[in-house]
Amino acid sequence: MYKSGMTKISRGFTLVELLIVIAILAVLSTATVVVLNPAELLAQARDTQRMTDLDTVKTAVGLYISQVSPVDLTGVNAVGNCMVGVGGINAPFTAACVTNASRVTTGTGWVDVILSGIPGGSPIAILPVDPSNTAAYFYAYKGNDLTVTPNYTFKLAAVLESTKFSPKMANAVDGGIAAGFYEVGTSLAL
Repeated sequence: MYKSGMTKISRGFTLVELLIVIAILAVLSTATVVVLNPAELLAQARDTQRMTDLDTVKTAVGLYISQVSPVDLTGVNAVGNCMVGVGGINAPFTAACVTNASRVTTGTGWVDVILSGIPGGSPIAILPVDPSNTAAYFYAYKGNDLTVTPNYTFKLAAVLESTKFSPKMANAVDGGIAAGFYEVGTSLAL
């Protein structure tokens, strides 16, 4: 019983108040996931890594071209790892791109250039691999052999997955001939 002049002291929240707060938090968290799209953000991060990796290898091959004579952009790997080929499951690249995990810079890795032959050693310790490194996402390389003039041309390629960066794979953007690939190098028409 309450005496006159005394008020009831509330000691917590009612069930209705708690349900309203939970509903508001659920709406806000759903809106955050929809707006930020964490899957797309992760895909963009992987694509950024892919483009950075290809630029790093492009710079290393450029250093090789400027420091080594005679220039041989086909290395010592007779079979050719991740070379541009005809047909194959990842046309125009051969299936070797997917399965070859060799990261050495001696010309037997996925880049057929003897980067370790640069005076002072290779500018990169190991060759990078695609963040996903699956049948759908991989790095590829093609370089001219010594019979092609000029023999200083090469290209590197990767498949991008994010909606933000996937337009960079179009031929009109990068000038390459391999549809569906992001390409960098000295001759994208290889």
